[in-house]
Amino acid sequence: MSDLTLIIPAKNEKESLPKVLDELEAFKFKKNILLESSDLLTIEAVKKYNCNVIYQDSKGYGNALKKGIETVDTEFFCIFNADGSFDPKELNFMMSKLKDDKYDFVFASRYEKDCRSDDDTFVTFVGNYIFTFLGKIFFKLQITDILYTFVMARTSQAKKLRLSADDFSFCIELPIKAKRAGYKICTSKSHERARIAGEKKVNAFKDGLKILFSMIKLFFKIKT
Repeated sequence: MSDLTLIIPAKNEKESLPKVLDELEAFKFKKNILLESSDLLTIEAVKKYNCNVIYQDSKGYGNALKKGIETVDTEFFCIFNADGSFDPKELNFMMSKLKDDKYDFVFASRYEKDCRSDDDTFVTFVGNYIFTFLGKIFFKLQITDILYTFVMARTSQAKKLRLSADDFSFCIELPIKAKRAGYKICTSKSHERARIAGEKKVNAFKDGLKILFSMIKLFFKIKT
């Protein structure tokens, strides 16, 4: 898949990222690692790998992904976490949805039939259910896992969305703006594996409030 670039946000993933890159070694596509320039330990951990290290303009998960999309020069890209929770075996099926079924954005889901997550908690499960429900009601989004950023898309379409979120609100901004732009969106089955090391960077309550506020702003922007 030489026409695919993986965007890998990797803040403080010095333990997990090398193992993820080892697993990806057999796949023939570009790998762009997004890091803050101060994250010296993670930068050092990937020096021996065939990948591009790109420095963020600012801080935050969303900022890393915006910079990642901006710098992609292949037809397709995929957001791919550095913690080992995403399974690269699912990439081929996601790509077939873009190429064969001609979708523009493919959102992986842990909550389709026969799917699961080994990394979810009760709080994050409930929060995701609520935000996914709100996405369906207020934005007519037909995806089943709105906070899961295992996403593959056509680069040219994503670059037109004018994404602005620097934090975890990016998770809901991407599908909402893609839907509003009239792009073809679908869901792909996924099994989220347990992360390899470290702790989740998401604060369920603090980031949940930011996501809710961002969703409210996007809703009223649509209506005006």
